[in-house]
Amino acid sequence: MSQNESGTVDIPMYDKDDAVLVLEDGQVYVGEPYGALGKTTGEIVFATGMTGYQETLTDPSYDRQIVVQTFPHIGDTGVNDEDPESSRIWVAGYVVRDPSPNVSNWRAEGSLDDDLKRNDIVSLSHIDTRKLVRHLRSAGVMRAGIFSGEALVDGGTGRLRDVASLLEDVKATPQMQGLSLYDEVSTKEMYTIEPCGEYEGKEPLYTVAAVDLGIKGMTPHRMAERGCRVHVVPSTTTFEQIEALNPDGVFFSNGPGDPEQAGPEIELLRKVLDAGYPFFGICFGNQLLGRALGFGTYKLKFGHRGINQPVKDVTTGKVEVTAHNHGFAVDAPIGKTVDAPFEDGKYGKVFVSHIDLNDDVVEGLQCVDIPAFSVQYHPEAAAGPHDAAYLFDRFCDLMKNNPRDARANVNNDSKEGK
Repeated sequence: MSQNESGTVDIPMYDKDDAVLVLEDGQVYVGEPYGALGKTTGEIVFATGMTGYQETLTDPSYDRQIVVQTFPHIGDTGVNDEDPESSRIWVAGYVVRDPSPNVSNWRAEGSLDDDLKRNDIVSLSHIDTRKLVRHLRSAGVMRAGIFSGEALVDGGTGRLRDVASLLEDVKATPQMQGLSLYDEVSTKEMYTIEPCGEYEGKEPLYTVAAVDLGIKGMTPHRMAERGCRVHVVPSTTTFEQIEALNPDGVFFSNGPGDPEQAGPEIELLRKVLDAGYPFFGICFGNQLLGRALGFGTYKLKFGHRGINQPVKDVTTGKVEVTAHNHGFAVDAPIGKTVDAPFEDGKYGKVFVSHIDLNDDVVEGLQCVDIPAFSVQYHPEAAAGPHDAAYLFDRFCDLMKNNPRDARANVNNDSKEGK
């Protein structure tokens, strides 16, 4: 809704054949139905990638979010069974400007429109996504809803629902801040990814326990390419169950929701750090390491989502173009090494290792006195640039330099000294 020259409010006109996007602040966009018909609500966010829409849709970190693609033309290459990052589409809804009327790619096995329908993802097309994204950058991400088909009709009267009625549905949607979502996207059973590529069929160089908080399929694959056997375990896994796997290192994945609501995972991570396991975390895992060390986290105004974010690795001075999907960040001091705040520096020194060059958001943490580090972005790069793939090598080096035997000796000495 907007004001006209006379100062009165323009009420958008729509009918039951349209699709209507309603924002929490009352803005309304009328477009055409895309994907499934119906109603969906969630936090509306935007992703800036020109490619990789299939990987975006299947990223569990987008759970309960309506995703707007800033690139106008989406769907050219269709969909296939090789590119999904999980077993299903996780976005709550999808908004594009110009869906491709044709599929043109030798790998395509179907159209994006059909895939959205098959997964019951209510979507909308043919609106001014540039205007929408500019508004979200200015006002911040917020709750929203997409309504089409029968969702636009009042079941009692048979009449078209007005904007006020639709807005009530939007405002009844839970805020992302305060939500705990990692359990609903995590695997329910452990599964194992064996070494692949040049290491296929060989004994693993390292064994990794990867805690699935919304993991993307390419992540354990990147470790398997480096000779790792990766046990992907549910978010409900206990420390004793991790110990039973006898891992060389522990990994915490990306995932949705507010890190402040992840108390059990933070306690699990502290037990991992106390035991001396080499630790690597990405995205949500970075936020959990930050909180485990005693730092706070906060919600960004509109987040980082896309495959073109510039990040500087302060340990090397190298600038990487990286893939992101996060709405929260760690609040830690940049430019100096400090004592980790938890329990008066129990975990020793730590510094911010990576910084986003667009807005100086913390993009990585490096512990000095314990074998632990993390980054806020996605080094598995699906679909994105491969600049940050070295971080998996860094994790392997960390496991190599902190072997099981040495860790066991340290832990035994500690127990004997008590």
